[in-house]
Amino acid sequence: MFSETFSKFKWAEVEKIIGTTTLQSVERALMKKENLNMEDFAALISTAAAPYLEAMAKKSRELTLRRFGKIIQLYIPLYLSNECTNSCVYCGFNSKNHIDRKILTASEICAEIAAIKEAGPFEHVLLVTGESPKNAGFEYILEAVKLCREHFSAISIEVQPLGTEEYAELAQNGVTAVYVYQETYKEEAYKQHHPSGKKSVFEERLRCPDRVGMAEVRKIGIGALLGLENWRVDSFFAALHLSYLQNTYWQSKFSVSFPRLRPFEGQTFELCTPTDRELVQLMCAYRICFPDAEISLSTRESANFRDRAMMLGLTTMSAGSRTDPGGYAISKNELPQWEVNDSRSPAEIEQKIRQNGYDPVWKDWDAALE
Repeated sequence: MFSETFSKFKWAEVEKIIGTTTLQSVERALMKKENLNMEDFAALISTAAAPYLEAMAKKSRELTLRRFGKIIQLYIPLYLSNECTNSCVYCGFNSKNHIDRKILTASEICAEIAAIKEAGPFEHVLLVTGESPKNAGFEYILEAVKLCREHFSAISIEVQPLGTEEYAELAQNGVTAVYVYQETYKEEAYKQHHPSGKKSVFEERLRCPDRVGMAEVRKIGIGALLGLENWRVDSFFAALHLSYLQNTYWQSKFSVSFPRLRPFEGQTFELCTPTDRELVQLMCAYRICFPDAEISLSTRESANFRDRAMMLGLTTMSAGSRTDPGGYAISKNELPQWEVNDSRSPAEIEQKIRQNGYDPVWKDWDAALE
């Protein structure tokens, strides 16, 4: 289990290592062609690496083109429910927020699917729910997957942590990827950001990607919510997690995301969010150290930033996103989980990808090819 690897590292010690990185360490990491380690990653995300951003970007672009070619994979999120028993202080679905709650019925899910298909030739859908085991738990998620599998070649989920057998059953019914984010790896601060609900148990969430791996799901997605704590240290631990997963569950593919937390209502702490330049540095560090990993950016980021990022290492992005249940066909008035920043239509994003000299890919995998 990753928890055993995690226990060998202390937050304060990692913070000190990153903070005292030398220029020589950065240069040494950039000169390596293979076998980069966590010490190299720490160097590349440090402030000492900032003057080397151009060199990092060049190397990141070269590695991306070599491994993925000039393609950008597109997906769209489908929010099934905003019911949630957690009280994450940064999330619109917080159980203590007085909002209208919505769980899509089977017919409503079908209406959303039809609206998505009308918006663009999407073949990859990401199913998202709040964490409500009683009202939108495993059986509900499974039925939603079954409704989607006739319409999409790839089905990803971002839902509550489940058991290994449940993940295996979902995979057998069409799920190709599971995304689960630790949010922050700073254990002593985790409870502050997740006061109640099942998500408040740090260790339970930390073990979840292991269960996904043991279920032999085709792709595992992880990441930290950048802004809750020191983003450099959180990113180090996310990379450590990725390294462990790659070595342990080598049959699976892996994806990393970079959600930046934006100011929110009721905010009581200072955000530790990377600037645009720092986020580019972080993306490049991941590509240099993990050349085979999928790098994804959602519509949290602006159109301008995403357009530039696709030239530097980005391989996957969402398009035409709505982050409220029923947002495509049923209702435009539910509270979104977070505000969309890139509001362009799928057609507009496709056009921009082509203008940048890349090919938009709506479908890159099919179960029939296995």
